[in-house]
Amino acid sequence: MKIATIIARVLLGLIFVVFGSNIFLHFIPMPPPPPGPVGDFTKALFVTHYLHVVAVFQIVGGLLLLIGRFVPLGLLLLTPVIVNIDLVHILMDPSGLPMATVISILLVFLVWRYRDAFAGIVRP
Repeated sequence: MKIATIIARVLLGLIFVVFGSNIFLHFIPMPPPPPGPVGDFTKALFVTHYLHVVAVFQIVGGLLLLIGRFVPLGLLLLTPVIVNIDLVHILMDPSGLPMATVISILLVFLVWRYRDAFAGIVRP
């Protein structure tokens, strides 16, 4: 189980470091936003530079997962980002739902493996 935890942690960390860094460095070409609500939402994130703030959370959270120190803090930073990714794909763009599901499964697995660090949040 320890090896599965390391694999999930490194995989999730790499995903967010790479795609978060891409917002600043543009090494992966991004297609133009599609028409409709998801395109409008994407344009609003770019125009307001809100996406840069989200990218910082992605990079910091991903680096914490890759380094292996403060993993619960990294998960705490990435959880709202992943919830928003899920909601965008559920409500506006179902084509990205398979990848969002994989990311969510990795997150849930890691939160379960580090559940002792989150015990104080759910304690009555």
